Amino acid sequence: MTFLRSLLAFACASALLSGCYSDMSVMRDDAAKRTAAPVFMIPRDIPSEKFIIQAYERVYKKGNPATIYIEGDGTHTIAIKALSRENPTPTDPVALRLAAQDGGENVIWVARPCQYNKGWKDGKICPSEYSTSKRFSPEVIETYHQVLDNLKSYYNIPSFDLVGYDGGAAIAVILGSQRADILSIRTVAGNLDPKTLSYITKAPYSPESLNPADFAAGIANIPQRHFIGKMDSDTPPAIYSSFVQASENRGCMNVTLVDQADHQSGWAEQWKVLKSIPVDCGANAEAEPVRFDPTPLDGDKTHLKRRL
Repeated sequence: MTFLRSLLAFACASALLSGCYSDMSVMRDDAAKRTAAPVFMIPRDIPSEKFIIQAYERVYKKGNPATIYIEGDGTHTIAIKALSRENPTPTDPVALRLAAQDGGENVIWVARPCQYNKGWKDGKICPSEYSTSKRFSPEVIETYHQVLDNLKSYYNIPSFDLVGYDGGAAIAVILGSQRADILSIRTVAGNLDPKTLSYITKAPYSPESLNPADFAAGIANIPQRHFIGKMDSDTPPAIYSSFVQASENRGCMNVTLVDQADHQSGWAEQWKVLKSIPVDCGANAEAEPVRFDPTPLDGDKTHLKRRL
């Protein structure tokens, strides 16, 4: 499937056909709907000052804490990146697939600016810099503050457990350092230090975005666990090492190395096991390997049915 997606993207990028672009947009929207519908997650557009953020929500107990999943930057293959400036919507919404494996009663997934919804402000096309150089800019962070405040008001949610995938991990860390209602933080294949990642990959680094490593000390007292794929070449363990060095107090920082996982693959298949690993302070902060769990993704979901 990965090869086919890459081949299709390459064909679209090469031909620059608007029809192909439109078809891919529909496919990306359908991928999200097919992931969310079987686990009773309902779509909702969450407005903010600048953006309209796509969300899928399953809230069965208003007034209780909720787990918030923050999507990654978008597609990662070279071919698709040619189109990502106009539509950064992921072909494979990894964070949404993680949320679909979460059996909690209050589970909410939020996309990134310019994903799914192209509109911002008065429905104009979303500026491409918010999916490139300004992915973690102050105005983007402010957008997520407004999203969380909206959720608190809409569902009477008192506090949040954050799960950030890829660039969504950067958002989660910065939010955690600025809010008093964050109970825990989990990151998955997280870009926790874009500046160091830029140095390793020789990719451009944008000073227009905030660096989550600069906020590591601000979440030192929040229970957190960072999951690193052993086969992940996009965000290798060196990124986490740089991030953790930015905080003097590491008692709440836990890290887990995950077998059979690269940057995109192997996470949803193992998420039920990974999420069950404790997230607390004073635990063993050393990297703990996790054995691969081949449990089928389409297993029993009866526990997710809403209680009447």
